[in-house]
Amino acid sequence: MAGKRYLDETLFRRHEDNPILTPENWPYPVNTVFNPAAAQVGGQTVLLVRVEDRFGVSHLTAARSKDGKTGWVIDKSPTLPTDPKNHPEEILGIEDPRVTWLPELKVWAVTYTSYSTDGPLVSLATTKDFRQFKRLGPILRPADKDAALFPRRIGGRWAMIHRPILSPNQPAHMWMSFSPDLKHWGDFKIFMRTRAGNAWDGAKLGLCPQPLETPEGWLILYHGVRETCCSSIYRVGLALLDLKEPWKVLRRSRNWVLAPLAPYEKFGDVSDVLFPGGWIHDLPSDELRIYYGGADTCVAMAAASMKDVLNYIKKCPVG
Repeated sequence: MAGKRYLDETLFRRHEDNPILTPENWPYPVNTVFNPAAAQVGGQTVLLVRVEDRFGVSHLTAARSKDGKTGWVIDKSPTLPTDPKNHPEEILGIEDPRVTWLPELKVWAVTYTSYSTDGPLVSLATTKDFRQFKRLGPILRPADKDAALFPRRIGGRWAMIHRPILSPNQPAHMWMSFSPDLKHWGDFKIFMRTRAGNAWDGAKLGLCPQPLETPEGWLILYHGVRETCCSSIYRVGLALLDLKEPWKVLRRSRNWVLAPLAPYEKFGDVSDVLFPGGWIHDLPSDELRIYYGGADTCVAMAAASMKDVLNYIKKCPVG
């Protein structure tokens, strides 16, 4: 990559051809495309992209690429459209997916935000090919979002990170919950809190892609929000969780690792937003690719070596 460098590119480097997907690439009329989940399926990278139509309601559409960077082939119609007749919780759209491969069940779990008339809630679907989906319906009540599953059971139960919104006037922390069957969730606990004062992650926290298992612990990427007098700024940081007890935070980056600095991140439908929903660790190259929405308008990518990322997080403060 030989594109323009930005001040935050000490770890992750933006792709030189960013943004990699824009509304102009879409095979049907849309307003914006952003906040994709990511998976490697059958030798291809699949992005499940949030697409906002020209009425203002979102659905999900798949884009596929052989190298995960160029040559994207986009489904000619919505891959996962809203279904308010059978799922009334989707009446105002479905948004911001995350995907996790579940080896035990041999399916991809797709967690996404259903926007009901009572607010956002977490819904779950499964798929094997990102062409056909089985909806399991809502799994957490409003208001809740930013959810993703761990790829395997923890202590015999499925585990999920999510972000309830208890009050619009209170900080929004990251929670973890557990389930015996992917349907009934309980043992809710806060495991990572916003930081005080004017911290970059002082107003809200939310999980970005699904947790990645590494020898050092569960690696997570999260967004932090700072409220200013003019806007909300969405930046991104890293944390490392204990493998056996993932509610224990081993390391957490004090500073952000990516911030909205590029024009396609600073200006758009919602300015000053950098929001990753997917990442892929390419084992042969050790490249960790992050796919994110820029300003709620386009899709972009940044990358680093996993070795560098783990070295970085291991030097971050404890807890």
